Amino acid sequence: MKLHELIKIATRSKKRLGRGLGSGKGKTGGRGTKGQKARGKMPLSFTGSLALYKKLPLKKGKGNLKPATKKILLDIAKLDIFKDKTIVDLEKLIEMSIISEKQAKRGVKILNKTSLSLRDKSKLNRVLTVKLPVSASARKEIEKLGGKVEYD
Repeated sequence: MKLHELIKIATRSKKRLGRGLGSGKGKTGGRGTKGQKARGKMPLSFTGSLALYKKLPLKKGKGNLKPATKKILLDIAKLDIFKDKTIVDLEKLIEMSIISEKQAKRGVKILNKTSLSLRDKSKLNRVLTVKLPVSASARKEIEKLGGKVEYD
């Protein structure tokens, strides 16, 4: 017979905190001496002089409910890889590896940046149906080529 195979005869009872000197934890019950932690329960959110939620930065807007995440801004020229008369939506952008699934959760907006940049001569040359939010100049560019924007 080995030591770990012995039958348990006696079990040691749990120490009863805060039940006097004979409880096994002494006069202060394992809480040290004095102070807020010795006298009562403290909430988990307590971090000192200020509560944790008060230390966090405020977000703009009424209620501050929305997280401060910005949409992915996509140049209209990147849509030129699609074939004519294609319906462009989030799934197609992920499928063609223009954006990742993680970026798609933030949202996408299509801009006409080519009009702002003189160096970048590329622009959209396809007739597309876009089901994403677009800027006014991007909408004009898509509709000028005969495409449609179907986003409300």
